[in-house]
Parts: sequence; structure tokens; C-alpha cells
Amino acid sequence: MKEKIEEFIPLNWENNNSIIKVIGVGGGGGNAVSHMYRSGLEDVDFVICNTDAQALEMSPVPEKLQLGSILTRGRGAGCNPEIAKQAALESEDRIRALFEGNSEMVFITAGMGGGTGTGAAPVIARIAREMELLTVAVVTLPFRDEGKDFLKRALDGIQEMQQFTDSMLIIDNEKLYKAYGDLPIFEAFQRTDDILKTAVKGISEIITKPGFMNVDFADVKMVMKQSGMALMGTGSGSGENRALKAVETAFTSPLLNDADLSRSRNVLINITSGKEKALSMTELSQIMGYIADYTGGVSNFKRGIICDPTIQDEIKVTVIATGFSIHSLPPIAVYGDEPGKEKNNKVSIYLDGEPAEDEGMENVPEHEFSHMDQGSDEFRITNNRSIFTVQPAAMPEPVVPQKKPVLILDADQNIAELEQVPAFKRREARYRMTGQVDIAKSSPNKMEEKNGQQRLSTDNAYIHQTQD
Repeated sequence: MKEKIEEFIPLNWENNNSIIKVIGVGGGGGNAVSHMYRSGLEDVDFVICNTDAQALEMSPVPEKLQLGSILTRGRGAGCNPEIAKQAALESEDRIRALFEGNSEMVFITAGMGGGTGTGAAPVIARIAREMELLTVAVVTLPFRDEGKDFLKRALDGIQEMQQFTDSMLIIDNEKLYKAYGDLPIFEAFQRTDDILKTAVKGISEIITKPGFMNVDFADVKMVMKQSGMALMGTGSGSGENRALKAVETAFTSPLLNDADLSRSRNVLINITSGKEKALSMTELSQIMGYIADYTGGVSNFKRGIICDPTIQDEIKVTVIATGFSIHSLPPIAVYGDEPGKEKNNKVSIYLDGEPAEDEGMENVPEHEFSHMDQGSDEFRITNNRSIFTVQPAAMPEPVVPQKKPVLILDADQNIAELEQVPAFKRREARYRMTGQVDIAKSSPNKMEEKNGQQRLSTDNAYIHQTQD
């Protein structure tokens, strides 16, 4: 390589008018940012950071930063987050230079579970927060068949990352199997990049696009500053019932993970329509009514309406809900990989041990995003803020099988012979053996015979008794 990657960083960051930086960290984050750059996302600055010099060379994004050029010599972190962390610390001054000038907000995208994204992204987030930038992380969880070690590293990275971000969106790659299982693999992976792009674009356009009912950076900052877990959905509709189509698509977005939005503390809605066929008052009422039903009328609510002539008769709706606890994430099912075990054996992993109440945050009950089998392989990952420990889950109480009733035999009966006779015939035989009983001999009551029939005598003592 003729020149160092560090020299690719432009020297005139101060002259750039954009207040939003989008940083792709590691292979997954770099691929996502490269996809955003190719798609023509406007009014933001793109940067990719990696320990792998070859991956940086392949990206079309012009602004690049090689992390830890002395430590890793451009060869990557080898799925070791600690090496990536040290590489980022080596390049801390250059990272700070990225955020100088007009920067007000930074998106950090990374695929969690590998080396660079997992280890370096939290360092970059910490630097951004120290420079008082609104810091939003958009990260992905790995596929379960990448292994439990990969997933554990991802969860460890998210735990570290959440300490230094104002808001975090987590996207689960495992949902690709269900949503795009029939697509070719390269096209399916591009859909993941599309989701990451949608998340960044949906938020950045709220800030950068002027609107009739304007939502500015201060509004976004109010919703996302120190807001914890964030969820976002976006949808569009055209033709008949376009408003309802758009808002329904937004609220069924995979980014929302089927969450209960009534548990959010802050909700920001942005509606975009064309100029020729602009949003009508009736359509606005339909959208707002739908939103009110889903969000439960949260107290901190902000909406914006934008006119975009390029979308013709289309309506776009973006919803951002924040204020969720990290504990609101569901247990994550991962396939067990012990030898000789079936693939349907799963391990359930929790981000932060048992869900607990956060100070200063509403009590958010754990929400089930998926139904998981509970087998003998179930473990629970707990966290003491510095290291994960894996403990076996509590074993269920043993179930005592119910026994069949014991067959009572007479002394002269043989069970083998009885088994050859149907039960109803055995009962009939027992009834016949019992025979008729002389009521006069067996009963303490006085009996009398009249016209050849036995009946109770009228001088029985109990007939003439009275109650006290």
C-alpha cells in the first residue's frame, strides 16, 4: 500500500456544513455505511473505521480511518474485541478529529460479535459522548448458527456500548431467515444493510428536511438524549387508503420487534407526502388516530410533516419510540452446538440477567418477542457490569408419573385369567355373585309383609321423631 489509510481523512472537516456523522465500524458497519453511501443518502457525512486495511480499500466511502495501524498493521483484529479496543485507543486522537467542526450528532453502526465492531465501537461512542454529541448506535445481533461464542461477544459488546450511547437500536439478523429465507444469500444480506440504512435515513431526514410542521434537531435531541433503548419503524403507501397503508407498515416494521409502544416514554412521528397530491386533513386524522391507539397517548409526543415533491402520490410515515430499558429485550434463543444434540435444543440468553427496574425510568415489563422452547440446555447469562458469568438455570421440580389404580384380587383369583375377560363382563359376574339380600335380615328398620310384598313398617321409631 503506497500511502497510509490515515491520510485519507480530509483536513477540512470544519468547513463541512453537515451536523450528522455516520460512522461504520468493522466489517458489518463498514458494509452498511458503504451501502448508504451508494444509495445517495444526503446531508450526512460518512466515515468508515476498521482494523482491516483491505476492507477499507474496497469501500467507495472516501473518508476512512484505519484503527491501530501500529498494533494490527492493517491485518484486522481476528475476532478479538480486546485487540480492537486497544487499536481504537491507539487512534483516539484521529477519532476525535472526525467529530470536530459542526458535528452535533453521530450514528455508529456496527455488527456485534466479531472483533472490530464489538471492541472498537464502544470506544468511538465514548469519545463522541465526551465531546457532547448526540450519540446513537445502530447495531446488529449475529445469526444464531454463527455459534454461542459469537453471540456472547455480541451481547458483551452491547453491554459495553450502552454505557456510552444516548440511544441504541438493535437489529436481529436472525429474523432474515424468516423474512427473506427464499432469497439468494447476497440479496438477503443486502436487506440487512437496507434496514440499517432505513434506520439512519429515517432519523436524519427528520432533521435535515424542512417541513410544514417542522421537527428540528432540538426535537430529535429531546426524544433521543439519554433515552436508552430506541425502536423505529417506517412505512409507505400509495393509491387508495395510502395513509393507513403507510402507518400500518410503519408499525409492523421489523425494527419495532413487535414491541408494546405504549411502554415508551417519548414518541416522534414524521409524515412525508408529495406536492401534487399532498396529505389531506382526513388522512392526517387517520394516521394520528392509528398512532394514538398504538402508543397509548404518551405524554412526550412530537410530530412533523414534510413535503417532498419527488415521491409523487406516496405517503411515508416514520415513528421513533424511545425510553425503553435494555431489559425490555427478550431472551435470545440460540441453537445448542454440543455434540450429539439436536438443533432444536436451545440456549436462552439474557442481556443483563433478570430484568430489573432502572432508576429514573419507568418500569418496563419484559416483552416476549418470540416463543422459545425450554430444554435441558437452558442457561442464563448474568452481568455484573464488567464480566458475564454463565450459570445453569434452576432445574424444574421432578414430575412424578401418575400410577394406574391397583387391581384388588380375591384370594382364589388369578390375574392372568382375569386379563382375558373384558372389564364389563367381570363387573357383571361380580354383581351376579352378590345376589339378592334379605332386607329384613340386613336392615335395622322394621319391615312388614303385605300382599306378598315387603315394605317399611309404620311403627319404625324414626318416623315419629321430631327435630330439636
